[in-house]
Amino acid sequence: MRRSILVMAMVAALGGSAAAQQAGAQPAAPRAEPPHAWVFGSWTGGIFPPGETSGPRCTGQPSVIFTRDVVLRASIFDVAYRQRLIETVAASPNTLEFRFVPAAGGGNALASRMPADVGFGCPGGPNSLIVERRGENEIAFPNCAEFPSPLTRCVGN
Repeated sequence: MRRSILVMAMVAALGGSAAAQQAGAQPAAPRAEPPHAWVFGSWTGGIFPPGETSGPRCTGQPSVIFTRDVVLRASIFDVAYRQRLIETVAASPNTLEFRFVPAAGGGNALASRMPADVGFGCPGGPNSLIVERRGENEIAFPNCAEFPSPLTRCVGN
């Protein structure tokens, strides 16, 4: 019963979109890629020299993950990734400059202190990160003390 309802809903959705196209409705314009799209994905290395770049070892434990809105970094001190929300990204041909939403502590005295590794150890402070493209699948965070080694993109499984 559920399956037939699901199939009917899919047919109605497809039929509705086909009818809209026949009526002359224009398809939505493709969404422009953000300036940092070339860095999207999982990266290994940075904290230590890059290891394996394919398979579950790389994709299962990357050092840094870039998405449209968030940059996640591995923490030496904790199991959880540090998550930084992107405020702005400035791009030049081989460099990205990220500005993150300022990190804030919790509401009580014990939670008000920020983790030591909330940033990347860069000269611009915990709310900035410069990414330098060194090759098609290699980047670096120049002058960032917590990521002295280059990073390599994790590819495939």
